[in-house]
Amino acid sequence: MPRQNDGTPDKGSFSDGKRPRTVEGRFIATGLKFGIVVSRFNDFITERLLSACLDTLRRHGADIGEVDVMWCPGAFEIPLVAKHAAETEAYDAIICLGAVIRGSTPHFDHVAGQAASGIARIPLDTGVPTIFGVLTCDSIEQAIERAGTKAGNKGADAALAAIEMVNLISSIKTHHVVAK
Repeated sequence: MPRQNDGTPDKGSFSDGKRPRTVEGRFIATGLKFGIVVSRFNDFITERLLSACLDTLRRHGADIGEVDVMWCPGAFEIPLVAKHAAETEAYDAIICLGAVIRGSTPHFDHVAGQAASGIARIPLDTGVPTIFGVLTCDSIEQAIERAGTKAGNKGADAALAAIEMVNLISSIKTHHVVAK
């Protein structure tokens, strides 16, 4: 493969004319089951995230009757609920929604860090796509922006990520031989 000046492969040029196969996830949620874990803390934000998440799933073909919403006390508790949901094998993907807003103590750092690391472990342990839709913001204004104003809505983004990941993994499993 030709190399650029810095020695990295030049992805745009192939001397033999061949191209690598591309495997991508589609944005079709028809027939898929989703579990959504939502933090009750900061619910004035998380309810907006949930609303956009559900709307996005519906717009992409999900049957909202096949979506389960699980409320938990706060972002710190999201990973445990999400792990139990993933272990049921009832869901194609788990979407985690929450809002952690920085205060004047280090509490923010602990909650945000533990929520992120806990959620990140779930798909590796269970094989179920588990999406991090937890806002970690410095201010209430930032949270409001990310829950449906200038910065879009991260609940909708989390739904799209879940749909894409389920379809991507399915495509890998059905169209390619995966070495064991």
